[in-house]
Amino acid sequence: MPQITNPILPGFNPDPSILRVGADYYIATSTFEWFPGVQIHHSTDLANWTLVTRPLTRKAQLDMRGDPDSCGVWAPCLSHDGKKFWLVYTDVKRKDGSFKDAHNYIVTADRIEGPWSDPIYINSSGFDPSLFHDDDGKKWFVNMMWDHRTRPLKFAGIALQQFDPKAGKLVGPRSNIYQGTDLKLVEGPHLYKRNGWYYLLTAEGGTAYDHAVTFARSRNIDGPYETHPDKHILTSKDAPFAALQRAGHGDLVETPEGKTYLVHLTGRPTTQERRCVLGRETAIQEAEWTEDGWIHVKQGPVPSLHVEVPGTRDDTPYWAEQRYTFDKGLPPDFQWLRTPEPERIFSTDTGKLRLFGRESIGSWFEQALVARRQTHFSYDAETVLDFSPTDERQFAGLTAYYSRYNFFYLTVTAHADRQRELLLLNSEASWPDGNLTISQPVQIPNTGKVKLALTIRGKALQFFYAVGDAALQPIGPVLDASLLSDECGGHQAHGSFTGAFVGVAASDLNGTALAADFDYFTYRPVKHESDRYEI
Repeated sequence: MPQITNPILPGFNPDPSILRVGADYYIATSTFEWFPGVQIHHSTDLANWTLVTRPLTRKAQLDMRGDPDSCGVWAPCLSHDGKKFWLVYTDVKRKDGSFKDAHNYIVTADRIEGPWSDPIYINSSGFDPSLFHDDDGKKWFVNMMWDHRTRPLKFAGIALQQFDPKAGKLVGPRSNIYQGTDLKLVEGPHLYKRNGWYYLLTAEGGTAYDHAVTFARSRNIDGPYETHPDKHILTSKDAPFAALQRAGHGDLVETPEGKTYLVHLTGRPTTQERRCVLGRETAIQEAEWTEDGWIHVKQGPVPSLHVEVPGTRDDTPYWAEQRYTFDKGLPPDFQWLRTPEPERIFSTDTGKLRLFGRESIGSWFEQALVARRQTHFSYDAETVLDFSPTDERQFAGLTAYYSRYNFFYLTVTAHADRQRELLLLNSEASWPDGNLTISQPVQIPNTGKVKLALTIRGKALQFFYAVGDAALQPIGPVLDASLLSDECGGHQAHGSFTGAFVGVAASDLNGTALAADFDYFTYRPVKHESDRYEI
C-alpha cells in the first residue's frame, strides 16, 4: 500500500473521532472557542481529507460568549446507527481551578452536511462524551467523571448510562466502569464490540507529553474491564526523540477490507523548548488484532511518522498558495471566536471582509477576529486594509494569534489630531496579566489603504507594511513565533489545547463599531530548512 507522512490533519485538529459509512470516512475534531463548532473532514482513502462541514452553526446549538481560552467544544464523538448521524460534544464553561463546568449535548442529522438538529442536553458530570450503538438496539452514553474533591482522583473514572433516544435523556443507573491505570487522568472514552467482547479505549496521562491511549475489555458492557497487557497501545511518553509527541486520545475504524486503523492526536514540537506551534494534530496508525483478542499498533506503541494506508496522498493542495477573496462570503478555512452572531462582527456584503470593531483582542465575549489555522511551520501572510480610526481606542490589522494572553498584532490606529500610525501590540505568553509590549509608532498618511504582511520561518516572525505602491518594508523586531503554542498559551502544562492562527482583527473600544475593510487575505506555505518534520 502507499505510504503517507503523518499527520493526516495538520494544524489545530485535536481529539479525533473517526467513522466509516460505506466507502466514506469522516473525522470530527475539537474546535474549542472557535466558531462554528466541530470540524468534520471526509475521505475515501484515509490519505486525502477535505473539510466538509462545521455542524454547530447557530445559537441554539452553541453559544460560547464568556468561555475562557481553550474552553468551548471539547472532544466530539461522531457515530452512525444505520439511519442517521449522531454527534456528541461538550461545551466547557470553566476549566481552571477545582471545578469543571462542562455540559454535554447530542445533535443528529440525516446527512453529514446537515441540517443538524437542535441539541438535546444530556449531563454535566464530566467531559469527553461518547455514544455507543449496541447490536441489540440499545444506546449507551459514556463520559469521564470529574470529582472536585480529589477523592481519590479528580479524573474519577468513566461513567456509563443508557440513553433513551425517544425520551431524549439518560435512563437507568449510572455506573463507573473504569478508573484507568497508574498513569491516571483517564478520559476520552470510546466503546466498541467485537467477537462478544466490549472494548473500551481511553486516553490517559493528560494531553501533554505523558499522553497515551489505553485499552481495556469486558464480557459485559458495565464491566469489570480488564486492562490491555501492555496498558498503553500508543504513547510517546517514553520516546522523547520520536517525531510525533503527545500521542493519545484516539479512535478506531475498520476498512471494508478488514484492516484496522487508529487515529489519534499528536504534536510536532519545535525548538529546544519543545513547543507545538501547530497545536494538537490528527495522525493515523495501522493496528492489528491478535489471536488473544487484543489489539496492537503496528510497530508501536510509539507512533510512526510514516504509515501505509489505502490511498495515495496528493500534497499539491497543502503546498498551494491560498489567496482568499470575499465576494462569495467567508471562505471555509476561516473561523471566528465564540459568538453565534457573526453579523455583529463581520460582513462580506461589499465583496470585501468588513470587520465591525467590537471589544479588545483579549475579550472572551465579542471580538471581531477572523482567522485561519497555521498549518505549516513556515509561511507568508498578507492583506490590504482600508481603515480610518479617530483615536487610539480604534485599531485594526493583521494578527498571529493563539489566545488572549498570547498574540502578535500589527495595527493601524490613530493618535493626537487623528494622525494615523502603525503600532505593534504584542502579548508574549503574558498569562495572567495580559501585558502588552508596544512598539515605537510609525506615522502613515491619514488616507489610503495599507498593506500588512508577516513572514514566519520556523520560530522567526517578522511583520511588514507598505503604503500605496511602495514596496513592503519590515516593522518592529524579529519576534519568537514559537510562543504561539500550547506550551506557552496558559499557566499549566495541561492548560492550553488549541494552536496558532493567522488572520485579521478590529477593535473599537469607544463602542461605535467602526468598520475596517480587508480586500483579500493571502496565506503562502513556505518550505524551509528549519522545518524538520514538515509533511
